[in-house]
Amino acid sequence: MKRRIVLKALGIPALFGIGGVFAYSHKASARSFYYDGPASDHFDGVRFFLPGQTRDKTQAELWKWRTDGGKQPWPASFPSPYADKPPPRVAGAGLRVTLVGHASFLVQTAGLNILVDPVWSERVSPVGFAGPRRINAPGIAFDDLPAIDWVLITHNHYDHLDVATLRRIAQRGPVQVLTPLGNDRILEAAGVKAACITRDWGESHAMGGGMTGHIIPAKHWSARGLFDRRHALWGGFVLTGPGGIVHVVGDTGYHQPVFADVRAKFGAPRLSLIPIGAYEPRWFMKDQHIGPDEAVQAFVDCGAQNAIGCHWGTFQLTDEAIETPVTELSAALKAKGIAPQRFQAFRPGQVWQSGAA
Repeated sequence: MKRRIVLKALGIPALFGIGGVFAYSHKASARSFYYDGPASDHFDGVRFFLPGQTRDKTQAELWKWRTDGGKQPWPASFPSPYADKPPPRVAGAGLRVTLVGHASFLVQTAGLNILVDPVWSERVSPVGFAGPRRINAPGIAFDDLPAIDWVLITHNHYDHLDVATLRRIAQRGPVQVLTPLGNDRILEAAGVKAACITRDWGESHAMGGGMTGHIIPAKHWSARGLFDRRHALWGGFVLTGPGGIVHVVGDTGYHQPVFADVRAKFGAPRLSLIPIGAYEPRWFMKDQHIGPDEAVQAFVDCGAQNAIGCHWGTFQLTDEAIETPVTELSAALKAKGIAPQRFQAFRPGQVWQSGAA
């Protein structure tokens, strides 16, 4: 009984993926769980960090958030009006992007099918009986997926790295995974039979079809349990190829020059995939998740032509009401004089597509 009370107060998402911000120094590991490499300007030999990032939250701050009563009610079901059956391939400079749900996307371009942070599981949690539950079906039924060439994984939180889904994808046929440093160990331990390529911030990998995946920094963190905080690297992606630039922001707090650097190094994205949800209360979440106003500023900073707002409306991870991100995104776009069709909050199954860049 006591265990259930504690889990309810802290919340599975607080422990494993959204607010698991314990200061772990009281039981520090002498080496990284996942990565064995030289120290750098963002790796101290055990943990990764973003230079200039603020400190980890404390257990007391976590407890304050989880017990202050600010969580808004969500409906038990929030079905999407969309459902997609994607084509087998999109050739050349064409670009077709479907929101599967939360932060999961199918990107089709240059003859490649690329999944970003794929999650088809009912819960995002280390256990199957508790944790955030999906309140709408994936926007693409798993059996309707085309053959997948690549999976991109931004970081190891349970709402982004879902080993059950990754095993299912690998069972369908050969697939390659591109992810930041250290996450390959997690896939290997989970029995995911896929070729896993890891890269550091600022590094790239040729994906075929003229496409290159570049890993970029983000203001976030990583953990799968209580004692592996920041033992694996996190980040976003820039995809360059015949269809122009696709920018996968990943989970991040607002931090310069993370967004402006995308435009400076790669040019203005054709499309940015930007999180707009899981941001309340701001005193707790601002260092790890942008809100809608900051998402619009990120859109301006990187110079994107268009954007899809994601990371809202599928799993309740934080305190805001379910449609608040959409309302606040609309207000932020209006305040900056940006046409709303350029930056839309997508629902699962909704498709963005365009011909040649």
